[in-house]
Amino acid sequence: MAIGIRISLNKGLYLRDPQETALGQKIIQYGIILIDEIGFEAFNFKKLAQRMESTEASIYRYFENKHLLLIYLVSWYWEWVSYLIDIHTMNIEDPKRRLQIIIETMVYASKDNPSIEYVNESILHRLIIAEGTKAYHTKAVDKENREGFFLNYKRLSEKVADVIIQLRPDFPYPHALASNLFEMANNHIYFALHLPRLTDVKVKGEDFDEVEKMLEYFAFSLLGCNETANM
Repeated sequence: MAIGIRISLNKGLYLRDPQETALGQKIIQYGIILIDEIGFEAFNFKKLAQRMESTEASIYRYFENKHLLLIYLVSWYWEWVSYLIDIHTMNIEDPKRRLQIIIETMVYASKDNPSIEYVNESILHRLIIAEGTKAYHTKAVDKENREGFFLNYKRLSEKVADVIIQLRPDFPYPHALASNLFEMANNHIYFALHLPRLTDVKVKGEDFDEVEKMLEYFAFSLLGCNETANM
């Protein structure tokens, strides 16, 4: 990604696109940092304003509430992962190899620097692992879904499902497998770090190799192609 690239997100998530101004970019930058530090439940716009040395009123000019800010950040992340998948699988014809690259990308997305100065990819990845599901595990999910707030995630899942279908056209659950790969990637990193008896993988720092191997095992076993794709 080049500096200055814009990520296209649902306009209903914001009152003013934060990508357009220095203040808006600062809201994104420090929003990511602060949610990662104190958790979404403790996070509020008053604390964000204090960290930014700004005012709550200035933040409310961009986002109606903290929930929409979280959806914005989560949507930004999924759109970014989708971009990385496109780049990494470009000119790769073998669907098995494409799926292997997709799994590596979803696990190690934080290694890639999209050259957007106000987004720390490593911190955002941690935020997604710890807080991401709170964007759509809510009572308002049906209403927000009708408003198109989760289209970025749906398009990303559809992209992976298409590769699964190419690999095995008769597989009956391509969309379920696609979404489960994403959820498993984040859940098992979280489990390894905080609830280790819920998983069999270990994570050290940002070494997620065991998570990647687990996802490959599940995916390729279900699809009937257990052998690792040629590198």
